[in-house]
Order: sequence, then structure tokens, then C-alpha cells
Amino acid sequence: MLKDKVVLITGASAGIGRATARAFAREGARLILAARRLNRLLELAKELGETFGTDSHVLELDVRDREAVEAAIQGLPPAWKEIDILVNNAGLSRGLDKVHEGEPTGYDEMIDTNLKGLLWVSRAVIPGMVERDRGHVINIGSIAGRQVYPGGSVYCATKHAVRAVTEGMRLDLNGTRVRVSSVDPGMVETEFSLVRFRGDRKRADAVYKDFPPLEAEDVAEAVLFCATRPPHVNVQEILLMPTDQASVHLHFKRGR
Repeated sequence: MLKDKVVLITGASAGIGRATARAFAREGARLILAARRLNRLLELAKELGETFGTDSHVLELDVRDREAVEAAIQGLPPAWKEIDILVNNAGLSRGLDKVHEGEPTGYDEMIDTNLKGLLWVSRAVIPGMVERDRGHVINIGSIAGRQVYPGGSVYCATKHAVRAVTEGMRLDLNGTRVRVSSVDPGMVETEFSLVRFRGDRKRADAVYKDFPPLEAEDVAEAVLFCATRPPHVNVQEILLMPTDQASVHLHFKRGR
């Protein structure tokens, strides 16, 4: 079903994006791998080529830069221009501070990456899908787009916004054959906490201590499920949680 489909994945250099790339590669898709860390992308492209024979196109891209996003999509080689599936995965969190005490530059990073970056990439890609009357946009949301937790006000606000934009996309694209899905995970053990705490490994590791969270591969399989439904089926949203996480506020530390 995904053989030779062109799939663009943002934030592909690590975590959920990297796992999603592997999942689509396994199914025979052709991949546009986009992220800021070029070396990681090149390593991933090589790995996927050796393991699955995947044809990959690498884009060194900061989704916060609207002009760079537009140029990158417009400048794709002819063989890569017709994007079948867009996975808007790029995102991050900065700090765990009260809204009146947080670092404004961190607020900018979260808003510019999680919300505006998703908008810039979508704005550049979706018109081609509409013109071809086919395509699928899969946005990576979060339980934080449904519930708010202390210290997460701005991050949660960006993910609530992503949920609203996703719902709006479905309304705007109704009448076309372009599908829109969201996959909203709970706690996932990736580089997320390490980025949030700006490299503080001890603090990041404590987030998942004595608790079995989701793995990036779990989320990737949910994304793949959305992408492999028959054309008349749209999985609008998946809320994916670890068994021991009941809500954004409550998880059971049973040990690992």
C-alpha cells in the first residue's frame, strides 16, 4: 500500500520522527527526511538504504523559517515533488516553569516550532495534495493538547493549537480526497525531556524513573496505522498512552 509513496517527515533526525522513518521504510515508501541536524539525517538515510533499500532525499531544514520551508518544498527535484504523506512531527518543549517565571526565548521556540513550523510546512505541501486530489497529513499532537499540567502552560498551549489546526484542516479539506489525522501520545521516552531541560541528563532521566513509558516505535506504528487505511477511511485521531499513565497528571510507578 505504501510502496513508492513519497513521505515527508519533519523532525526526522531523532525520536518519533526517526522511528516513523524506519516504519515507513519497512513498508517500501520513499522518504524525504527533514530536520536541522544534517549529519543525523545522512546517517539515517544510509541506514535505511542498507537495511530496507530505501530511497531517501535529505533536507537540512528549520521549520521555524518560513522562507526556507517554502524554498525547500518548491526546490524539490521532480521525482520528489508529489508528496503523498506529510508527517508533521517536529516539535519541542523548553523548561517546566510557571507562566510568569519562564524564559521568553523558550516560549518563542515552542510557538515557532510546534505551531508555526507545522503551519509553514503544511502551507507549502497541502496545495499540491489538493491539486492532485490525494494525500494525507498526519500531525503529531500530544496528551498536552487535551489536558494542561503545572509548568507546561506554553507547551500545552501549542499542542492545543495543533489540535485546533488539525480539526480546521479537516474542515477546510472536506470535499477533497486529502485526509488529516493526528496521533496524540502520552509520555514517550525520547530526547524530549533532555531537550526540555537543556541537556540536564539527570533531570531528564528522572522523568521516566520507575515508570514504563511509550517508546518512539509505539507512536510510529500508530502513524503507520493511520497511513495504511483504505482511501475511504480517515483515522481522525489516536490518543496513545502508556498502560500505567491514566492522564497527564497521573501515572503509576510500578518499576521497569
